[in-house]
Amino acid sequence: MDLARSLAVVTGGTEGIGRATAFALGRAGARVAICARTEANVHATARDLKADGIDAIGMRCDVSDPACVGAFAAFVTRERGVPQVLVNNAGIGRFRPLVELSLEDWDETMGVNVRSLYLVTRAFLKGMLDAQTGTIVNIASLAGKNGIEGGTAYCASKHAVLGFSKSLMLEVRKHGLRVVAICPGSVATPFMDKRGRARPANDRAVTADDVAHAVLSTLTVSDRAMISELDIRPTNP
Repeated sequence: MDLARSLAVVTGGTEGIGRATAFALGRAGARVAICARTEANVHATARDLKADGIDAIGMRCDVSDPACVGAFAAFVTRERGVPQVLVNNAGIGRFRPLVELSLEDWDETMGVNVRSLYLVTRAFLKGMLDAQTGTIVNIASLAGKNGIEGGTAYCASKHAVLGFSKSLMLEVRKHGLRVVAICPGSVATPFMDKRGRARPANDRAVTADDVAHAVLSTLTVSDRAMISELDIRPTNP
């Protein structure tokens, strides 16, 4: 895929992997549309992207809310058209023993990490299918393949991301679309701090920029090939 002047949508695009990916895509020539739950952060990130010479727009959106997603998709389509790239990055984690995990924790994790996949992908998918081109990138996790102590909700949600991605890939590949699941291990972002675990040493930790580079690599491979799943972890943790 040639990213020059393509349109890329990135959810959760104001910090961590989402922000790094938005900048990586923009610097590769893509126009970028971002969303996140905090309006001030969306506006600030859009300003930063524009200051870097990137064509960027943004809108507040709770990706677990159908009305918000519908409004965001309408905004992007109206302002920039049909995306060639959709990066489903928005995600949260609630890490605590199951006996301490509330139903609200469980439902919010599933809403942001899994329900959003259905809502956001479905909102943009018809246009991408009609165009018969494009790539959907879902940010999963190595926690979608392994367990984490205190991570029942998070791991269950990321296992779901992988199942969703594999099934959607089989559904849309015959229409010219690619589906990619990116599975990072521990990444040195504020999200890691929420797990209550010490970060790896700075010279060994995978960074958000490393993950963004992996996303870019899956997008720029020849259109005849699809990297459907990619793991990224520290070389020497």
